[in-house]
Amino acid sequence: MFYGQNTKVESTVREKININREWKFKLGDDALAKAANYNDADWSNISLPHNFSIPYFQSAQWYTGYGWYRKYFDIPSSWKGKQIFIEFEAAFREAEIFVNGELVGTHQGGYTGFTFDISSKLKPGRNVLAVRLNNNWNARLAPRNGDHNFTGGIYRDVYLVVTNPVHVTWYGSAVTTPRVSKEKGVVNIKTEIKNDSQQSKNYTIKTEIVAPSGKIVAKSMSNSKIETGATVTVEQTTGAVKSPLLWHPDHPFLYKAVTTIFDGNLLLDRYETKFGFRWMKWTADKGFFLNGEHYYFKGANVHQDHAGWASAVTNAAIIRDVKMIKDCGMDFIRGSHYPHDPAFSEACDSLGVLLWEENDFWGSGGNQRESDNWFEGAGAYPVNADDQPFFEESVKTNLKEMVRIHRNHPSIIAWSMCNEPFFTGKGTIDKIRVFLKDLTKLTHELDSTRLVGIGGCQRGDIDKLGDIAGYNGDGTRLFINPGIPSVVTEYGSVIAIRPGKYDPGFGELQKEEFPWRSGQALWCAFDYGTRAGKFGKMGMIDYFRMPKNQYYWYRNEYKHIAPPEVAQSGIPSKLSLTASKKVINGTDGTDDVQLIVTVQNQDGKPINNSPDVTFEIISGPGEFPTGRTITFSNQSDIYIRDGKAAIEFRSYEGGKTVIKASSAGLKYDTIIIETQGYPIYSEGITPKTPDRPYVRYTTNVSGQPNSNINIAIQKPTRASSEMEGRTANKANDGDEASYWKAVGNEQKKWWQIDLENLYVVNKVSIALPVLGSVAIRIEISKDGQLWEKIADSILKGDGTSKKQSIDIDSKSIGRFLRINFLDSAKEISMSEVEVFGKTSN
Repeated sequence: MFYGQNTKVESTVREKININREWKFKLGDDALAKAANYNDADWSNISLPHNFSIPYFQSAQWYTGYGWYRKYFDIPSSWKGKQIFIEFEAAFREAEIFVNGELVGTHQGGYTGFTFDISSKLKPGRNVLAVRLNNNWNARLAPRNGDHNFTGGIYRDVYLVVTNPVHVTWYGSAVTTPRVSKEKGVVNIKTEIKNDSQQSKNYTIKTEIVAPSGKIVAKSMSNSKIETGATVTVEQTTGAVKSPLLWHPDHPFLYKAVTTIFDGNLLLDRYETKFGFRWMKWTADKGFFLNGEHYYFKGANVHQDHAGWASAVTNAAIIRDVKMIKDCGMDFIRGSHYPHDPAFSEACDSLGVLLWEENDFWGSGGNQRESDNWFEGAGAYPVNADDQPFFEESVKTNLKEMVRIHRNHPSIIAWSMCNEPFFTGKGTIDKIRVFLKDLTKLTHELDSTRLVGIGGCQRGDIDKLGDIAGYNGDGTRLFINPGIPSVVTEYGSVIAIRPGKYDPGFGELQKEEFPWRSGQALWCAFDYGTRAGKFGKMGMIDYFRMPKNQYYWYRNEYKHIAPPEVAQSGIPSKLSLTASKKVINGTDGTDDVQLIVTVQNQDGKPINNSPDVTFEIISGPGEFPTGRTITFSNQSDIYIRDGKAAIEFRSYEGGKTVIKASSAGLKYDTIIIETQGYPIYSEGITPKTPDRPYVRYTTNVSGQPNSNINIAIQKPTRASSEMEGRTANKANDGDEASYWKAVGNEQKKWWQIDLENLYVVNKVSIALPVLGSVAIRIEISKDGQLWEKIADSILKGDGTSKKQSIDIDSKSIGRFLRINFLDSAKEISMSEVEVFGKTSN
């Protein structure tokens, strides 16, 4: 009945059973679907992880609304007298959980896990779990906006957890090393224990510290009386562990704290917590220190979604993501811009990657008004006063859950509160400042061992409201030696189609590693789905997890591995089909393989020709996001480029799968993937996965921003020069009292903005703060290098900062807009620039 279970700890006292297999799913809402006897025969047969929008391939729009899930499971007689919990690693994003028709709990927030005790709702034999889920926009829930997709679904793993009535609670162990050095380390363990039994008793709690070798190196034991129905926290501190093996990206040693609860000699529970010995220090003048040594980290931002599967990726795919970053020589990840899967933190721990874990308080460019859907670009913080307390509670709840779930991971070096919350409605920035201070204080209370970061803090005077400032984009030059520990949390932002340029794409990032700066993170590691369309193609690795040339630049720079030979055009002769591995371990949806097809000439040499290629399951179990077949085309969202294509394949039944890659006129190739586990697939008997043809999702809601919205507000800027206190960002900060001013003796003066997406610009408004006239030329560019003129004009300043509008007739598409001043001898300044246009998706 629980085929594919992958976690089972001390089955007599605690079981953790994966229940990803064999769910029923229906898109839409049906109030009757919670009932135990509801007829779901015509619903889709699916397994987890799952997403409303599968198959999804980076479209700028997606289904928004309700979806229902139902799961049947049996309760064995051996569970009599046990406590039984349902655990979700995440579900996006408002969930109602029913067992046998009765509501057991609700959860709001799409990036953190949750659990409910369902013991009292269960009965012997067959039971049914039903989940009503929606991904609707809600003014009172975080995030309210962001440069990503917000597709719904139970997209992470789900477990049944079975314990005795006296047990360690959900993520109930907090392990720290309050005193640690190269010579010795002391471990502190705070264990939260619940007594659901009918008796108040004294219990014995033992904790053993287990080294990577398996040797027990420290112990602690205590007794505690726990009243019936009570939850208590038992604190223990071990003796010193001599010469602990320190966690470090170069040697990521992990220990275990094994906590057991006894009633006399009777074992009631056993709970394991992995942790590491390491210590950190952040300084404003000398950067970051790890284990007493200066450490400048280099890495990238990571979104969680993958081609076809959207956010519903396996743990194995998550590990591959982290490994790809590690393999190119990077040692740092910013978890943009929400708490990631527990498997992500575990991968960073085991592979040795520093992690900036971020909460989902998030802003993005747009009209910053309230609306009823994601596409309208609502501000990071609610405009309506009635919504604000609920929203703040949402952010705090997500923060508390993030810290509780991820607190024991040694890879996590900071808790980040936000990303670019300065993108917010008029009149709310002051409340955001107060709120960020409140969040910082709360985080210190939740975890006193780590500092608090303010991510994306280059606008709004918010950079010093936490302990660490994370500057994005032009913040790398606007905040030189800011007097607070600091990180470049985003640089680069290069839109590229694979293979792309062999170039790092540093953008605003200075090549010098300043001694006061702690590290840097590229935007970004992987392409991702977003309402901003082409803006999601900024990864050094594409959406299908195939490296672009930028990835190979970094790998060569950091690890001195030469890039592969550039594929040349040739005469296609055959296909080569390979896999990341040939065995899938388990049928529970936590493992998968990546399949890659390469077009070759008759000599077996890879070439860059990209004909249509189809993968087809000839026999055996398994599925692609599109079902039993998938076709790649250079004219499709499911693309083949530079002679290569890739997709992730998974299976929920055991057996051997024969997969064929074919293309008209070329010699085909096959590969065999074996899935180990139960049930065993039987050809002709086991139901096959139905086809899920890909159709790009569209609605009648236009993407935003549109022609009525100023798309320049608070966006990154540059200029030919800047007077002190009159930097380029003063010309698009929404404050006409501030202004940019160029240095007077320059030969060429210009001001430039990154609109952070591709637009067709139809109007530019400019305000001059001083009297006089000046001739300008407006240019647009897709890459910031090749420029096209879209308008010439004469601006006349009357000293009032009155805006002058310039209509643009050009249909040219661009991301960067530059204003060139043709009268170079004049003093040049601008108090405000507004840009209007429509996205080009």
